[in-house]
Amino acid sequence: MSTQQTITLPTLDHGPVTLPEPGWCTGHAGHVTGHRADVTHTGSEHSFAFEGEQLLVAMLTQHPFSETSNTSVGLYVEQTGYARTLDPTRLRMLAAAFTVHAVHLRTLADALAAIKEAGR
Repeated sequence: MSTQQTITLPTLDHGPVTLPEPGWCTGHAGHVTGHRADVTHTGSEHSFAFEGEQLLVAMLTQHPFSETSNTSVGLYVEQTGYARTLDPTRLRMLAAAFTVHAVHLRTLADALAAIKEAGR
């Protein structure tokens, strides 16, 4: 039988808060928690690039005490401000990069589904 690790984080409004830390969480070192509702578990960052420039970033996240959003684990995805005018060749290259990135996102979706299933 395995034991789940816990972490204790200082908060301004609830003092020290002890909670389970998911295995996918990269830790909380150096993170200033502030309020309990701000506690966030964050996974490894996945970068999606084209010609050396970041298009998307994605990571597992969970806000276990959120008062305004879902508290279950999800995949945070952020688009960058990438903007270019492309010729037909580079546009096809960008489309090919998006195809590869879509495969990676589907893999992350499968991993997220497995995490959610294990948490039931």
